Amino acid sequence: MQISESKRLFAHAKNFIPGGVNSPVRAFRAVGGEPLFIKKADGAFLYDEDGNAFIELINSWGPMILGHNHPMIREAVIKAMENGTSFGAPTAKEVEIAELITKMVPSVEKVRMVNSGTEATMSAIRVARGFTGRDKFIKMEGHYHGHGDSFLISAGSGAITMGNPDSPGVTVGTAKDTLLAPYNSLEAIEKLVEANKGEIAALILEPVPGNMGLALPNPGYLEGLREICTREGIVLIFDEVMTGFRLAPGGAQELFGVTPDMTTLGKIIGGGMPVGAYGGKKEIMEFVSPAGPVYQAGTLSGNPIAMAAGLTMLRFLNENPQTYAELNLIGRKISEGIAKINHDLNLNYTVNHLGSMYSLFFTSNPVIDFESAKTSNTVLFGKYFQAMLKRGIYLAPSQFESLFLSTALTEDLIQKILGAHKESMVEIHS
Repeated sequence: MQISESKRLFAHAKNFIPGGVNSPVRAFRAVGGEPLFIKKADGAFLYDEDGNAFIELINSWGPMILGHNHPMIREAVIKAMENGTSFGAPTAKEVEIAELITKMVPSVEKVRMVNSGTEATMSAIRVARGFTGRDKFIKMEGHYHGHGDSFLISAGSGAITMGNPDSPGVTVGTAKDTLLAPYNSLEAIEKLVEANKGEIAALILEPVPGNMGLALPNPGYLEGLREICTREGIVLIFDEVMTGFRLAPGGAQELFGVTPDMTTLGKIIGGGMPVGAYGGKKEIMEFVSPAGPVYQAGTLSGNPIAMAAGLTMLRFLNENPQTYAELNLIGRKISEGIAKINHDLNLNYTVNHLGSMYSLFFTSNPVIDFESAKTSNTVLFGKYFQAMLKRGIYLAPSQFESLFLSTALTEDLIQKILGAHKESMVEIHS
């Protein structure tokens, strides 16, 4: 039997790359089997090195709202490359995209471009600390803000317990200033604030978390965080790397009508190119060097290729708001279709959905935070993943990742996805 090209590449890659991949979830360890090596993406499809086509529901973890390899984005990138790939100097497109972001995102009066979501969140915390003169910050259990040291901690034994390092190489000294709270609990936040009075610089969260699977904020939760942070002089930071420009032109903050002090962005503002950004109130952003004392720099920040792709994408979304109605309809058809199939099969599993994001949790419990997400049957999810892959549907290789949909999903493809779901559920429960 001839070995597949993906298997050959994975075996070879492990000789030179830790674990054979450049980001851990790609290794398929949570779902079994070995990763597919992708050669091409176009529209709603991924194509692996063996020539197999898959309808995919990740869209590069969010940014491909219009599907892969969109002609408009591709043409913008090619045209920009004619002038060079990197200057390490200011360009006109940096100014244009910054101005557009400030018009679209309610909280952003000034913005700094960086190279990734991780860089954006690390920088935002640093600026909040510099602005407030305080050291501690609050994050939510199960919310992912990149791999910066301060973010890689696990929960303590109680709501007012400081975090412990969750990865070797992260020191206790680094983690001690990170405070943890469960998502959707205002009571936990109040306890943390009371126990650390006047010491908390920032509260950062994904307003709609997607890194423990999709969960939704309880009614009044985001508003309550806003009130607490205003009262206590805490900088409220929305990590909208996933939700920014996806749930609405102005992200989750526009959708829910809650304006944070700072926002971190990524993915979509590069049209799929490596990019990130952080922005917020003018008085806070004026603390960023060279305007202020908080240092942050990057040779590739505002890269002309990424700016060309991102500006093209954001202009389209800003000028075509009907795109969101289309995305929402696709998301509703798939999530409600999955829920109906589960019901018809007498399978009581939780489906969370908002706009063009959804998650199927293999648990009967409502999923509102990290603890409830962890009640999911991850072994069963792994079987489901493989069953769907066998039927040509490429899902995120983890129970704890949201799926992201695109306008490239036609009615025919939606029906294929739902058909594959029904067959997969019957298979793994037989």
